[in-house]
Amino acid sequence: MGEIEKMTLESESLIDDRLNKLKELMPEVFSESGIDFDKLRLELGDEVDEGLERYAFTWPGKADAIRQSQMSSTATLRPRIEKSRSRDGEDGSFDSDNIYIEGDNLEVLKLLQRGYHGKVKMIYIDPPYNTGHDFVYKDNFGNSVDNYKEQAGLAGQSNADTSGRYHSDWCSMMYPRLRLARELLTDDGVIFISIDDNEDRNLRILCDEVFGEANFVSQLIWERAYSPKNDAKYVSNSHDYVLVYAKSIERFVIGRLPRTDEANARYKNPDNDPRGVWKPSDLSVKTYSPDSDYPITTPSGRVVEPPAGRCWSLSRNAFRERLQDNRIWFGPNGDSVPCIKRFLTELKYDGMAPTSIMFYKEVGHSQEGAKELVSLFDGKGYFDGPKPTKLLQRLITLANLLMCDKEVIEV
Repeated sequence: MGEIEKMTLESESLIDDRLNKLKELMPEVFSESGIDFDKLRLELGDEVDEGLERYAFTWPGKADAIRQSQMSSTATLRPRIEKSRSRDGEDGSFDSDNIYIEGDNLEVLKLLQRGYHGKVKMIYIDPPYNTGHDFVYKDNFGNSVDNYKEQAGLAGQSNADTSGRYHSDWCSMMYPRLRLARELLTDDGVIFISIDDNEDRNLRILCDEVFGEANFVSQLIWERAYSPKNDAKYVSNSHDYVLVYAKSIERFVIGRLPRTDEANARYKNPDNDPRGVWKPSDLSVKTYSPDSDYPITTPSGRVVEPPAGRCWSLSRNAFRERLQDNRIWFGPNGDSVPCIKRFLTELKYDGMAPTSIMFYKEVGHSQEGAKELVSLFDGKGYFDGPKPTKLLQRLITLANLLMCDKEVIEV
């Protein structure tokens, strides 16, 4: 990148960005002095909540956390050419598509807004789990450089569970980072956040507020341990979570996993259908409809009815069409309850839908991640809880990242 020595990226204010969007949608609610809230209420009509009681998630320090996300940053990003490495592994070169930024992640997220606002397809966050020993961020940037050096060099202060602000401090740390992360996502973007039992309930509520409850995708379970801890006081915990939220659930398309031999083995072709292998699918459904409740006569002459409280998934006419097209199976003797033939070649998607449990045999375990870190840094483990590469590869697959040319951020 030539003789670049300094890159100034003064961040845009989150308030200014949202005001500009509101002006585009409702210019009539703005006056010379700002927003006319009386006009805004009239425009919103019944959607305005005037009640005194409402459901809300709050904690001491939430107002300050909101202000932290709204404040712009005047810091700069300085390229360290001497510590950079090219695509070919050459030191001191700057031609890689990847960027590693060292600094407090809240301020960095602000700096990224100008260049990457709405351009990031996937974000992965691995925050402190708040176990009582994790670092607590002190988000006061009056002296940001010294603050960062103090935090990075001292391994931080523990957030002891005897503190009256045990959960509040953690929520205040996470909230502005989540708000800024959302602003970076593309409309079809997705965020993955690792967490354990200590704060998973609070993180879920925080994400519901920031991303919208309707944009919740899943709470994945990662089997991080392959053997129980016999010294556990109550239950040996062998899993962590990965929360998944979309920027817009209507736009996000989850990546599917490659089909396995085990999955394909479920498809057979007992009647030698020229369309290939298929697997039987239940013809009955729970949602009852009188139009789909009718008797069916099997080839053997036996009359069958839908199970009690259920009906057929096909209307009479649709059933006849499937029957004529040889898509109904009555068993090898023509005497079984009918089922629908689902052909492997006609599946809507090429891959398999991911399940909510990620087993360590597929995505690795915590010790595997620790070994990878030690190997990468010549026998030294610089931080706790590194995630295995295979886990991140799985999340990249779920983000559909391999099929796009947009950016990825790991915080």
